[in-house]
Amino acid sequence: MTVAPHEVTPKRTYEPDGTPLDVFPLPTDQTSLEELLRDLFQNHWQEIAFGILIQGAAWEMKADRAPTRIGTLDGYLTVAFGVPHFHICIGEHKGPRSRPTPPEVARHRRTARAEIYRRIGRSCAPMSWGVQLFNGAGEQQITVLLPNPFLHPDTDKILKEPDWSRLALWDKLRSRWFGLHEPDPVDRSASRFAHA
Repeated sequence: MTVAPHEVTPKRTYEPDGTPLDVFPLPTDQTSLEELLRDLFQNHWQEIAFGILIQGAAWEMKADRAPTRIGTLDGYLTVAFGVPHFHICIGEHKGPRSRPTPPEVARHRRTARAEIYRRIGRSCAPMSWGVQLFNGAGEQQITVLLPNPFLHPDTDKILKEPDWSRLALWDKLRSRWFGLHEPDPVDRSASRFAHA
């Protein structure tokens, strides 16, 4: 599924600390979310960091190997890296026959909002790019941090000059999900890193 072109204009939202985000909504059906997450974790696991980013905590995990298993069961997508793994409810969740999940709990657990975003820095230009999923109660399920042109891929140290090739995954997601095949000049408008 691709989002219609008229739905491609980003929505400006603000983090609790006032940091602006440009948000591009993604489809939330199970097929689309599974395609998105499989692509990120099967094909780009070396490039991304992932975890939960909430007020007071930022879990920025990097995998040291490709996933050993990605699969779905009862609406949950599981991504395993050997023993370490995580589950995200992206589809219809029923629970066991002997004790079905109440519909309101199933709605709470399932992804209700998915988006790609770019975080705007003090210079009024994008400083970081990512993917976020939220459940039916608006709680964050996962953030996937995409390669950042201002940060070294191995050390996360600030680069002297931006490496715009590191926006390739962002550009690929914009192309796949929004039909935007040309890079957005806004994404390449900053000359240096200015953390929000």
